Amino acid sequence: MYGVVLAAGQGTRMRPLTDRRPKPLLPAAGRPLVEHVFDACIDVVDEFVVVVGYRGEDVIDRLGDAYRGTPISYVEQADPAGTAHAIEQAGAVVDDRFIVLNGDVLVDSALPASLAAADGHAIATTPVEDPRSYGVVSIDADGSMASIVEKPDDPPTNLANVGCYAFEPEVFEYIDRTEKSDRGEYEITDTLDLLLSDGHDVSVVEYDGRWLDVGRPWELLRANELLLADVERDVRGTVAEGAQLEGDVVVEDGATVRDGVHIEGPVVIMSGAEVGPNAYLRGATVVGPDAHVGHAVEVKNSILMSDAAVPHLSYVGDSVLGRDVNLGAGTKVANLRHDDSSVEMTVKGERVDTGRRKLGVVLGDEAKTGINVSLNAGVKIASGAGVRPGETVMRDVDRD
Repeated sequence: MYGVVLAAGQGTRMRPLTDRRPKPLLPAAGRPLVEHVFDACIDVVDEFVVVVGYRGEDVIDRLGDAYRGTPISYVEQADPAGTAHAIEQAGAVVDDRFIVLNGDVLVDSALPASLAAADGHAIATTPVEDPRSYGVVSIDADGSMASIVEKPDDPPTNLANVGCYAFEPEVFEYIDRTEKSDRGEYEITDTLDLLLSDGHDVSVVEYDGRWLDVGRPWELLRANELLLADVERDVRGTVAEGAQLEGDVVVEDGATVRDGVHIEGPVVIMSGAEVGPNAYLRGATVVGPDAHVGHAVEVKNSILMSDAAVPHLSYVGDSVLGRDVNLGAGTKVANLRHDDSSVEMTVKGERVDTGRRKLGVVLGDEAKTGINVSLNAGVKIASGAGVRPGETVMRDVDRD
């Protein structure tokens, strides 16, 4: 069976984290999202077919020609035009039944296994409390799909479309017949309607496990939290005698933890990273390759990507710091609103309620702050942008 993984989109809702990398390569628990997708599928897939587009060479360079012994083929979606259009590109390689997952979705291995075991075409669903924001699936008496309706005001069921499928190769004929939607895209749900109208059965796989569509920066933090919940203590790097490590802490080969450091897991310190002296790390935190957390710095529930530096006298909470970020001494991140409301963040020009009571900042690659800078909860700083010493930043910062 083939595993078709969709990894072509620009990930505009993730900016600035996707300014210089494709979304499937964003790290959660120290590894790219797409590798977690592969892990979920690996037991039922004989060959991966990755649909690339935006910065596709970065994906190819990272993944290579095989993953854990399973070969990988690549096809390009040069001009993204919807999910059906993305799947259509795989037709150049796929000649047998296949499953489809997005390269940025977090699911348990039970989901692809259930899709693989289903008959013919299949769609995965999961029960949700409020289905009005999803594609909602209705089921016939025989358990197959009767219909799917997008974001209905009066949902017929509570079964949301997970966005994961299994198809026979004949689906490519129906994709070819699929017309553009009102959004100007070729929707795979319209393809499913065509299959149903021609009398084809679409099996419904009901799934009640982990499901997270990682589309916005705070969802990357959530993915990191979920994945680090499974981490186990593994200390192989250099840890000073005066450091204290509590709980599930990973210190990779080549990482260094200096005197006076206190770490409360789950925390992962990756190869080449340096922590301390006298730093405090806690709560679902990853210090990426060659990153630096220095003297009197506290980092809580955050992702520091490769070569990020928080050298001294700073606080970083519930935040994502991109590659080569550098925070000046005394930079403080606010991660809590004093009115106890959830933090808002701007996504594609609109203010969005993140649903998180605690959320700090998102800094793109090579963003920098001067000394004694205060960053308000929910602020984003563009890749390559800078903040002058002593500033209090209440709104997003673009690059000049």
